[in-house]
Amino acid sequence: MATGRLGVGETLGALNTALGPGDPVWFKETRARHLRARDFLAPRPALQARFGDGQVPERVVRAVAGLQGPGVAPVLRCTSTPAGLALQLQRPAVFERVLGAVAAYVAPAAPAAPAAPGPRILLHCPALRSAPGALRLSQLRAVLVADHLARTLRAHGESVRLVPAVRDPHMPTFLQQLRVDWPAASERAATEALRNRALAELSPAQERGALPRGVLGTVCLKELVQERGRAAGYDPNLDKCLVTEDLLSVLAELQEAARCWPGDSPPSLAAAPDANADRCMVVHVVSCEEEFQQQKVDLLWRKLDDQAPLTQKHLVCGPVKVAGAPSTLTAPEYYELRHAQVCKASAVKHGRDLARDPAWTEVFSVLSVATIKFEMLSTAPHGQLLLALADSSISTKGTKSGTFVMYNCARLATLFEGYRHSMEQGLYPTFPPVSSLDFSVLQDEMCKFLVQLSMDFSSYYNRIHILGVSAQQNGVGGCGGAREAKDETSRPFLSNRHLDHTCLVKCLPVSSFCGPCVKCFTPA
Repeated sequence: MATGRLGVGETLGALNTALGPGDPVWFKETRARHLRARDFLAPRPALQARFGDGQVPERVVRAVAGLQGPGVAPVLRCTSTPAGLALQLQRPAVFERVLGAVAAYVAPAAPAAPAAPGPRILLHCPALRSAPGALRLSQLRAVLVADHLARTLRAHGESVRLVPAVRDPHMPTFLQQLRVDWPAASERAATEALRNRALAELSPAQERGALPRGVLGTVCLKELVQERGRAAGYDPNLDKCLVTEDLLSVLAELQEAARCWPGDSPPSLAAAPDANADRCMVVHVVSCEEEFQQQKVDLLWRKLDDQAPLTQKHLVCGPVKVAGAPSTLTAPEYYELRHAQVCKASAVKHGRDLARDPAWTEVFSVLSVATIKFEMLSTAPHGQLLLALADSSISTKGTKSGTFVMYNCARLATLFEGYRHSMEQGLYPTFPPVSSLDFSVLQDEMCKFLVQLSMDFSSYYNRIHILGVSAQQNGVGGCGGAREAKDETSRPFLSNRHLDHTCLVKCLPVSSFCGPCVKCFTPA
């Protein structure tokens, strides 16, 4: 059996190379109705741009069909369709490779050593400059997205720094509740240089009039917007920016974080002005309400600092709507609501209130945070998120909540532990080697997200209890239970009757196979 971890990135790279020089054209298919016939597609319009009439030379098709290489998934066939060039994998072989080396797919793949240091990533989440009580749900979403993005980037070997350092005395405690790891306050960065530059750029005095305390004046950004062009994504209505002492403090912190990376030696006085400009990429993670203001901060930084990073991206999180609740619900109130619901659901389940039991305090806290993160991250960041706050929204019977996923995760863990314990007692046989399994019965697409995985497992388990009930579990004289256990162990593993291919395939750990991508910034 072939060895080595398979990867979508490696497969896409090999597919694009097989087509010859040019921009990448292949993409991984994810829609269920298309996965029945293909795993990858090179769209017809892209092929027409590459080959003129869109007809791919036969030699290229043969090269794609015979594709091999490290990390490249085995190919079954490559055919020309109205949609483009469709490629289907040898799915049984893919499943065998994945199941034969599950541990390799659990952790992120070790990044290859780059020829040169990659860009440093400065993650900026402006929402963390406020107090917890002022944090709106859309801002909470931005905070959780930023935290998830930081963890994902670091897991793949990227150098990441987080800004701002939180200064509100209550924010560190709230972030600790949310299991968000963010730096605490540090000394304020000096603003003198930025203030002097801003004063030189201010609008004429006659246009300023009487200014309130802390306001220096206005700076025109229109020229800079026009210079960068509409393609850069800036709002065309950006014109003037009101420069305040607080805004200069924000810029000073960003400036210092981008220039003075941890572990660096002090910058040389002889260094070129743009020496660090192309070494750092800034990602502003903001709520949709903060987008316009953050674009002003971006442009003002460029205008006042010649060494501002050349690459600044804006990850804008969509609005969060709440069904049946006031729009003024704050992040701490949302946490307290979910925590109370988790405690209430536990009391119903166990018949007693466990919220005051110290042994359960941490469990309820973890479950509450997991529920919140699942809700906030289960929708693509740019889309609108609709929250249902009723008690039923965290029921284990529903199929859309984090509680449902955690319930099935616990059920699986209990199942595996029960199997291990019973196997040690001789009730069940040892798990067969992967090489003895018949992977030819596995044909359907693989599951992409945890909700689908949980739904498939729950549906399967409700129809077929994989492990029988032991005599001890069935009570004294439980011959029926022993007979049921014997029947379970006598069935051939992975038989069509006992474990049909659809249910098993959708329970494979394929979220690790897909590798990092934009879509994977939501929990997979």
